[in-house]
Amino acid sequence: MSSSLEKERGSESGQKQPSDTQLENAGIVDDGPDARPMLTPEQEKRLWRKVDLRLMPILSLMYLLSFMDRGNIGNAKLDGLTTQLHLTGNKYNIALTMFFIPYCLFECPANLVLKVFRPSRWLPGIMVLWGTVMTLMGLVKTYPQLVGVRVCLGIAEAGLFPGVVYYLTLWYPRHMLQYRVGLFFGAATLAGAFSGLLAFGIGYMSGTGNLLGWSWIFILEGLATIVAAIIAFFVLVDFPDTAKFLTTEERAFIIWKKKYDNSSVGEEERFAIRHVVAAFTDWQVWMHLLVYYSIIAPLYGITLFLPTIIATFGYSTPISQLLTVPPYVVATITLLTFAQYSDKLRLRSPFIYVCLLMLLIGYSINISRVPSGVKYFGTFFVVTGSYAAFPGVVAWLGNNLSGQYKRGVGMAFHIGFGNFSGAIASNIYRSQDSPRFILGHGLELMFVGIGLITVPVLVLLYKRVNQSRDEAERLRLERGEKLQLSVQDLRELGDRAPDFRYTL
Repeated sequence: MSSSLEKERGSESGQKQPSDTQLENAGIVDDGPDARPMLTPEQEKRLWRKVDLRLMPILSLMYLLSFMDRGNIGNAKLDGLTTQLHLTGNKYNIALTMFFIPYCLFECPANLVLKVFRPSRWLPGIMVLWGTVMTLMGLVKTYPQLVGVRVCLGIAEAGLFPGVVYYLTLWYPRHMLQYRVGLFFGAATLAGAFSGLLAFGIGYMSGTGNLLGWSWIFILEGLATIVAAIIAFFVLVDFPDTAKFLTTEERAFIIWKKKYDNSSVGEEERFAIRHVVAAFTDWQVWMHLLVYYSIIAPLYGITLFLPTIIATFGYSTPISQLLTVPPYVVATITLLTFAQYSDKLRLRSPFIYVCLLMLLIGYSINISRVPSGVKYFGTFFVVTGSYAAFPGVVAWLGNNLSGQYKRGVGMAFHIGFGNFSGAIASNIYRSQDSPRFILGHGLELMFVGIGLITVPVLVLLYKRVNQSRDEAERLRLERGEKLQLSVQDLRELGDRAPDFRYTL
């Protein structure tokens, strides 16, 4: 048994571990957790800053454009989309819904494809695809064409978010993860602000080339996506063991850090059907799905309908577009602050719960009979609560799934099927319910209530498991017993291993 087993408990972290071959390629031989490549604290800090500067700007730009491209239809609605394409009744809501169905169905398969294709080719490749679809959306002339293009956009964008989150787990230890997911997802928050600003400016192009403002919103933002994708082909890197921008010592350190991030013996890396089955039968995946619903339904609801909600306050279209910007600015600042302290404290649930309370306050204000200024104030709580919670929700499950393929499948299922709540959110804000949108706000409050109940239950269950494992370890140490499990047994057990502790 390796020296790693002599440690009764290893690290409490958990993400994807590189193989022994990768360690050798990076310049070290794996002799267990004691074979740590030597970096001073200052050198380690410089290393992570170096990685951040290489990965996060391009990933954030990619997701900013992704979220902008799926959500700009809300701004386009105010610039003539519904009138020119005759989107009467619930046609607009159906067009929104048709994005989410293929988007949800293709997210899990896309994460498995990422294992076959290099991230530096797969992620920019699908970005070119959806940028092209986005550009062509500006040329549609009928409602069926709009629905068809929205379906294509959902398919093309499906691989980005779960792919990037999984990609980040290849680089960062788990208690450094939420801040990076926060930086990455913060781009989505900024996308809401940029969409309003761009829609305000692009709206003045209405009539150019015999196209209305909504067409130019789609065309110009689609072309910007294609340009960014071309840049990403040259900037994005694949894995730590092949990263040429790092020194041999730096590559070795990151790979070692990841190898023993969640266990004293490393993590199971080989593919087997049982890992897929384990992901779908793990109780925590299903519990986290409820938490995800409680955040993502309000998030998509406010993203797609904030311009419409603000327009009911009686402002002109240009002013309504501009008023969508401030809530997203506040949300971005809050998101990054929460993400930083969540990683520092190694806690996820308290920050998620605070965000759920923000959502409760925001929707309660907007469903009430209060002046428009008060309702606008309430939208700050809704936007901030939904966006600031999201990185923590994603990072929390990623922290608590061990095993490369189990985590990849579990997170893709979590994100993919969780996004079906976006399809629900697309249909609950009906034009006939304006201006109070009692049905929409009421159902969003229902989702928030689910989260307010599920998060404490999940924390309680995690605490019970952790305490049980702590007690078993204490008794074993008192009796002088050793673990009757091999290295491979512990790797295969993953997050069910006696040395694994769940993040709360």
